[in-house]
Amino acid sequence: MEDELPPPENFALLATIFEAFLAFLAVGLGWLFGYAPAATFRLDGVDAAWGLAATVPALALFWVCLKCPWAPFARLTHIVEERLVPMFRQCRLLEIAAISLVAGIGEELLFRGLLQGGLAQWIGGSVGVWVGLAAGSLAFGLAHPLSFTYFAITSLIGLYLGWLWNSSENLLVPITTHAVYDFLALVYLLKVRRPTADGDDQSDYSDQEGREKNAKY
Repeated sequence: MEDELPPPENFALLATIFEAFLAFLAVGLGWLFGYAPAATFRLDGVDAAWGLAATVPALALFWVCLKCPWAPFARLTHIVEERLVPMFRQCRLLEIAAISLVAGIGEELLFRGLLQGGLAQWIGGSVGVWVGLAAGSLAFGLAHPLSFTYFAITSLIGLYLGWLWNSSENLLVPITTHAVYDFLALVYLLKVRRPTADGDDQSDYSDQEGREKNAKY
C-alpha cells in the first residue's frame, strides 16, 4: 500500500467552503445569464420524503460497486480507500453531515439547477430537456475524475438525479437524495466498513489483480 498523505488541516471546513462556493457560483452565473438556478426549489415534506426514498437505488449501486468482484469495481474500491477515505478519516459525524448537505445544495444548484435547467430553457422543447439532462450528467461525471469507472458511475448517478428533478419539478428532491447518499456512503466507508488492511476486501482486490496479471502471460 502506498503511504497515505495526511489530509490538509481543517479539511472539513475547507471542503464545506468549497461546496458552498459552488452554490454561489451557480447563483452568480445564473444572474449573469439571466437564469435562476434555484427557481424550482421549494420546501415540501412530500418531495423531501421522495428524495429520501430515492437514495435507495443509489445506495444499491454503491453496495454493488463495493461487493462485486468485477475488476473495474475492485480497482475503484481500492482507489477510493487509498485516496478518498483517508481525506475524511478525521471528520466527525457532524462534519460529514455538513459537507454532505452543502455538497447536495451546491452541486445540485450548479449541475442540475444551472447547467441542466439553463440548457433546457435555452434550447427549448423536448430536445432541450434531453440535452440539458445529458450535459448536466456528463459534467457531473467529469467533476469527479477519480477514475474512468468513477466517472461513468457518477455520470449515471447524475442522470438519475436529473431525472428526479425533471419528474418532481422541485430541486429539493435531488438535493435531498444527493446529500443523504453522500452522508450514508461516507459514514459506511469511514465508520462501518473494515479497513482493507485487515481483511477480505484488500485480498479480493489482490486476487483479482493477480488473476489479471496471470492472464496476460
